[in-house]
Amino acid sequence: MSREQRQALDELLRHAPLDIGGDVAEQRAVFHEMIAAVPVASDVTFIPGELGGVPVVTVGTPDHDPSLVVLYIHGGAYAIGSASDSVGLAADVARRTGARAVSVDYRLAPEHSFPAAVDDTLAVYHALLKDGVPSARIAVVGESAGGGLAVAMLLAARDAGLPQPSSAVLFSPWTDLTLSGASAVGKADVDPALTAEGLRTRARDYLGAADPAAPLASPVFADLTGLAPLLIQVGSHEILLDDAVRLAARAGAHDVAVQLQVWPEVPHVFQSFAAFLTDASEALDSAAAFATARWAESAAPLP
Repeated sequence: MSREQRQALDELLRHAPLDIGGDVAEQRAVFHEMIAAVPVASDVTFIPGELGGVPVVTVGTPDHDPSLVVLYIHGGAYAIGSASDSVGLAADVARRTGARAVSVDYRLAPEHSFPAAVDDTLAVYHALLKDGVPSARIAVVGESAGGGLAVAMLLAARDAGLPQPSSAVLFSPWTDLTLSGASAVGKADVDPALTAEGLRTRARDYLGAADPAAPLASPVFADLTGLAPLLIQVGSHEILLDDAVRLAARAGAHDVAVQLQVWPEVPHVFQSFAAFLTDASEALDSAAAFATARWAESAAPLP
């Protein structure tokens, strides 16, 4: 059944109206309509608010532990999407971890260029710490551009002298805005959702005059020393495959605990399709197990 599910998803995405490199206003509306067409479970709560001066949406599921926080960072190539649009996937993560999710509504490009998104995400993390949430009770989860942004936030937190969260889980992270990975070309035919041309357009919007290889823009080139344990999940049918593989290799080279999971024949952020893709549900279960294990380790008494 799994192969048939993958093929059906591939066909669905190839005929989807979203053009990642298209007119920003149009594509934001298209993306919102696509997300709105998938109903959120009736037992999910989502409450708009603000942390550190940044808009957020807090997502809850029944019987969650309010002391545990998933800091969720949505994708959309830095120009599309919102915290509200991310509620479905954030809720899937929150339900499996038993935590509340706090999704960051960071400022988007081209209206707000780099490093505005990094600043906003760091501000929310810092606000959680100031509100008394221990760093060891926070797991960061990011998808696509949000995955790259999650790593950038960890780097910015480290450089600001803030403690690292317990872990970070990255779904198909976009970590190289230079698009220098071989998969940008090598996986173009099998990727049903993304194009290198479209991502280059969005990268220009986000970067403005900044260097695309700057560490906080493209963490695949950063010194990752001292970062929280990472779990990276990526599909083999996406042009950002090498962003994930190279990030994992660099993290390992810098003595960061890292796990890389490459799921065969699935597309970008396949975890979004857990309602009908078995691989997606299993990947979310694996991500939740990783985060909860890190929480358990941090709570264990010293020998």
